[in-house]
Amino acid sequence: MGSYQSESRYYLHVQLVGIEPPIWRKMVVPGAISLHTLHKMLQVVMGWENSHLYVFRLIINKKTTVYGLPDPEWEDTGIRIRDSRRTKLDATVWAEWLTLTYEYDLGDSWMHQVTIEKIEHLEDEHVNEDAFWMTPRCLAGERACPPEDAGGIGDYTDLLEALQHLKHPEHTRLRQWTGASYDPGLFSVQQANSALAILE
Repeated sequence: MGSYQSESRYYLHVQLVGIEPPIWRKMVVPGAISLHTLHKMLQVVMGWENSHLYVFRLIINKKTTVYGLPDPEWEDTGIRIRDSRRTKLDATVWAEWLTLTYEYDLGDSWMHQVTIEKIEHLEDEHVNEDAFWMTPRCLAGERACPPEDAGGIGDYTDLLEALQHLKHPEHTRLRQWTGASYDPGLFSVQQANSALAILE
């Protein structure tokens, strides 16, 4: 994906809301990326397939600002959506420990809490000298995200129950649906970073 001309990088903690044991990631990204690019990075490190709408929500002083891609579906909701392709991360959340909510798949409503754990700054003249400093990376994480179109938290919980018990009446059907390789406890930082490296 290359490096970015920016003087900041953001350390993010991302966790799916309402799921135990927790599904989480830690990552570092350049501050100059757009929120739409952050969305694509989150898709990669979480393990989603980028096949649904998404929104970011930021609440400051009880005021909520919503960011996403313009879509006719929003017109009937009365919600004002700011274009995430034209909104930079470092122009949106400029302080540590601010929290963005990232919702993916507005039907299943997978809510991710994105916390700004730390912001580091580098002088502009040194950015070119340290491309690795500006390279997005996944640092840590645990557990696979739910399968795409799993149906939300309740259905995902039922899915895990069925997969864990061979005698469950839905075990065979759901195992075929998820595929034999799906392991809810598995996450690879190396695979996430390999995918980030080729992200367009």
